[in-house]
Amino acid sequence: MLQPWIVLVAYAALFVGFVGVLVFWRLFLRRNRRPFPDTLKLLRGPGESQRRRLEALEERTITQLLMLFSLPVACGAALWWMTLHLDGDLQIIALAATLSLLVVGLFFLARFLVARMQESANRYLGYFGERVVAEALEPLKSRGWRVFHDLPGEAETGPTFNIDHVVVGPAGVFAIETKTRRKGRARNGFAAHEIIFDGNVLAYPWGEDRHGLEQSRQQAAWLEDWLALKLGIQTVVTPVLVFPGWTIIRRGTGSVTVVNPKELAAAIDATVTPVLTPSQVDLIARQLETRCRDVEY
Repeated sequence: MLQPWIVLVAYAALFVGFVGVLVFWRLFLRRNRRPFPDTLKLLRGPGESQRRRLEALEERTITQLLMLFSLPVACGAALWWMTLHLDGDLQIIALAATLSLLVVGLFFLARFLVARMQESANRYLGYFGERVVAEALEPLKSRGWRVFHDLPGEAETGPTFNIDHVVVGPAGVFAIETKTRRKGRARNGFAAHEIIFDGNVLAYPWGEDRHGLEQSRQQAAWLEDWLALKLGIQTVVTPVLVFPGWTIIRRGTGSVTVVNPKELAAAIDATVTPVLTPSQVDLIARQLETRCRDVEY
């Protein structure tokens, strides 16, 4: 007679195998009979790096959900087998060990899933913020500015990075970093929707830091060096830090321009003194386009 625990194990194996086949079949269909040539590469859109991370996160979450489903089934089959084949103290010990393993395993898997859900929410928040800033930059295109998104960078040490937006025109080159922050509990004397910038420090409702300012300066400096290496000309890159959804209170000026999206286009377009010739703008734009054109089907 077929044992119930064998049925449970077989069902779990079939379920996991079926889902695995569906995942691979989806990947196969994505690559099979596509109407685009293999050499076709599109320009990066706003938030492209966040979009890719969200896709990878989704695939990892599917794997963890399979593990979350398979663990109780496997433990249930083990418990069934123990009740049929073990007796006395040995059965009690085995049952206690299996139940403990199940509880611990479910606890850690649940923690992983909650962390993945939180990471996904944060990634999407960042992605949406970059889309907001991209829309704020759209009016500049009609006035002759060239706009690029998610420019990949290369650090000599440490992980790679990306510059959320780069704008180039006769008035110069601007490297724009987007920081999409959730609103938190405000301290006494601070408004929940305001960020105060004194030229050196960003004061959030919950505390102060310089991270976004330093990141903006470093990315602008990298872009200056990269353009000098590629073109043989020294081009000043102005760092800009944007906070979607926040009101910026400026009480000083610094090397980084800090604005919200509604102020962004005006802040860039206010620089009216030409520092680049039309040929230099075109040359820089072609280099930026080449670097950003890497989106494949």
